[in-house]
Amino acid sequence: MNDLASSLRPGTALPQDAADATLVGRAWVEGQGAVLVRITPEAVFDLSGLAPTMSELLDLPEPAAAVRGFAAPRIGATAAVLANSAWDAHDPALPWLLAPCDLQAIKAAGVTFVASMLERVIEEQARGDASRAESVRAAVVAVIGENLAAVRPGSPEALRLKDVLIAQGMWSQYLEVGIGPDAEVFTKSQPMSAVGTGAEVGLHPRSEWNNPEPEVVLAVDSRGQVKGAALGNDVNLRDFEGRSALLLGKAKDNNGSCAIGPVIRLFDARFGIDVLRRCELAMEVRGPEGFVLRGSSSLAKISRDPLDLVAQARGSTHQYPDGFMLFLGTMFAPTQDRHGPGQGFTHVVGDVVTVQAPALGTLANRVNTSDRIPPWTYGTGALMRDLARRGLLGAAAT
Repeated sequence: MNDLASSLRPGTALPQDAADATLVGRAWVEGQGAVLVRITPEAVFDLSGLAPTMSELLDLPEPAAAVRGFAAPRIGATAAVLANSAWDAHDPALPWLLAPCDLQAIKAAGVTFVASMLERVIEEQARGDASRAESVRAAVVAVIGENLAAVRPGSPEALRLKDVLIAQGMWSQYLEVGIGPDAEVFTKSQPMSAVGTGAEVGLHPRSEWNNPEPEVVLAVDSRGQVKGAALGNDVNLRDFEGRSALLLGKAKDNNGSCAIGPVIRLFDARFGIDVLRRCELAMEVRGPEGFVLRGSSSLAKISRDPLDLVAQARGSTHQYPDGFMLFLGTMFAPTQDRHGPGQGFTHVVGDVVTVQAPALGTLANRVNTSDRIPPWTYGTGALMRDLARRGLLGAAAT
């Protein structure tokens, strides 16, 4: 069994306490299109009669209770649906999982962890050249140190540190959003463009320095209330962003460059924001040549509270009537040499990336280039046509 297939089994893909969790997502069902589903360790159930879209489901006052109280018809065994979710194994006679979000905007917060903040400064100083990263990293750490975690963003101490760094010629736009009063919140990709577990993720074919960014992703309703969470991979091109921050769109938003899944775990009495704040996240990259990269960290190390990031993304100046998914920023900055001393980490085609958290399950994807994976064709218009054909368009959630 290959690395991807082993991550597409109920005991691995779903949270450790999946039997007690309320897990929702979307599945592709031949002849129907994208279908809202509930996932248990044993079976997958059609929630279309409760809400036609994930956006409407999350807008219910208590979505977890509504899902648990709804008599949903069974559409398949979880083990079979997960196995059929592998990018090279889709049997059209069986459902397979998609990214769990649909109409929501897909937003991301950047530079929210100290390690990634330092790496962004290094990218900027190296101007996107991976061969310069090691020497630049040593120079940057010598000036600003590695203990920025104690600095609260926007605090008087942070402002004093900013003055010191400016005087030493080491101030950076990444430090501005890392320790300044305003968080970086940007559009990661378009609604409906994310891929789910088992799918291929895409790298721009001209990128020579890139990396996964494993993250926790909040599912936020139209009122700005967090209703659940998922895992995500905010695939990033370090060379493009390092050349210029104005290339952020090209560095972040390419075909298949956003993975979310395997499910959204809804908040309930067992799982809420306080549990999420202590979430432990692990990442593994296995290359076709035998290369292995592993890392782990805790969301507790984030420099801005998740709810503060939600408040900075949505408020009186910016609304999301269909809700939004919010990547909380990566706690990983892979630097392990792969192609030679001082070259650091970069992906190769065929890498299998897994992002795992006991409370959220495992998100697994294979790496390819964005021009060689299936093009994104199923957008909002296609979803609306399918919902209309099924008699669900305009149906009120009950």
